[in-house]
Amino acid sequence: MEADRDKTASAVAVESAVTVDPDRPAIEPALIDANLADSFGEYVSAWVKRVRGGDAGLLPVLAGFVVIIIIFQTQNSHFLSAKNFVALLEQASYFVLFGMAEVFVLLLGEIDLSVGFVGVCGGAITAILASQQLHGWPWWAAALAGLIFCALVGALQGLIVTRLRVPSFVVTLGGLLAFEGILLYILNSWSGTSSGGTVAITNSILVDLNNGAITPVAGWVIMVGLVVLYAAYVLLRDRRRQAAGLVAPPLGLSVLKIAAVAVAGVVVVAVCNVNTGVTGGRAIQGVPWGVLIILGIVVVATVLLGRTRFGRYVYAVGGNAEAARRAGINLSRIRLLCFTLCSLMAGLAGLFYVSNLQSISTSVDGGNLVLYAVAAAVIGGTSLFGGRGKFIHAVIGGLIIATIANGMGLIGLNADAQDVVTAMVLVAAATVDALGRRGRVAA
Repeated sequence: MEADRDKTASAVAVESAVTVDPDRPAIEPALIDANLADSFGEYVSAWVKRVRGGDAGLLPVLAGFVVIIIIFQTQNSHFLSAKNFVALLEQASYFVLFGMAEVFVLLLGEIDLSVGFVGVCGGAITAILASQQLHGWPWWAAALAGLIFCALVGALQGLIVTRLRVPSFVVTLGGLLAFEGILLYILNSWSGTSSGGTVAITNSILVDLNNGAITPVAGWVIMVGLVVLYAAYVLLRDRRRQAAGLVAPPLGLSVLKIAAVAVAGVVVVAVCNVNTGVTGGRAIQGVPWGVLIILGIVVVATVLLGRTRFGRYVYAVGGNAEAARRAGINLSRIRLLCFTLCSLMAGLAGLFYVSNLQSISTSVDGGNLVLYAVAAAVIGGTSLFGGRGKFIHAVIGGLIIATIANGMGLIGLNADAQDVVTAMVLVAAATVDALGRRGRVAA
């Protein structure tokens, strides 16, 4: 009975968020239109109507991504080389994770400006504790300590936001300043006076977290296995919906999605398996471990938001907090959990960040990292107004930001130009979001 009441409350909250306040939709209209299509042709027709109505979805983002790739390839022929492709994937890892961290709070219509320095503090704690010259902790214990630290920080900030009613912008801005100082303290005090504020990552597992790669054969086996699992999931899901008398996506659309995933997997594995050199007597080739780890994180996080009561409540609160409250949802608890998960995800991003650099120092620019986090989420398609977004948006946005940074480095532009271009892309994405929201309200 309790589960039924919770499910009913969630449904009422989501429905109320859509009907009572259309300014803040709790679910994406695109998903509803797709489910109403009975054939692939009808789906395409509905998609064209949505685009004409201003709801272009990921189309502008993907089109812009393709344009960016073409521009950089024409400026430097090495941009799409196998070596640079792998480097781009490794660089994108922490951009994606920082963006995913920000998605948790953006879905509520909140923001966390401290994720950059909080995540790096977690990475610094891991690096110091795992260093054989300093503390010599097992790598897993050191990583766990860093993640627990980040989760506690998120919980503390969430409590201030929910209990004291302080705006999240102010709380997390204070966190940004505070943890910049805490990072300096950790590196200068915990790492010893001889380190000069820099700690090298010496643990091989932590280094390989973002820089190691699986064997070429293992890459193909894992890729085929993942595509088969995805195909089975999509087809079984559609069959269950049909058996239950619910509307399922057209078979042609499902097959097209499976084919697209298969093609993407083949391209990624084939390019990563190209031998780009030799180091330590072995060839440099194979899909980076980070790609598989982040893929796993994306799947888990997506299931959390898309298949659990907690996820439904998050969208309901972000879509219409008052309707969610009247439906019996504990707003403070949902917000507290989201801020905690945001900082925890930032801690994972911090691990990948220090692994990518193979060191951590006081020169880290955590302010830029939080801007990249917000940019990754928003550029990918997550709304700044709450109630609309997915973790795949952060993946796409993180890849775009990494592509901009990587490509502009290849063509010899300085960091100042990279920041300007990234800012322009962010403003463009936010403008598309605002115009799309205005179009949905007018409709």
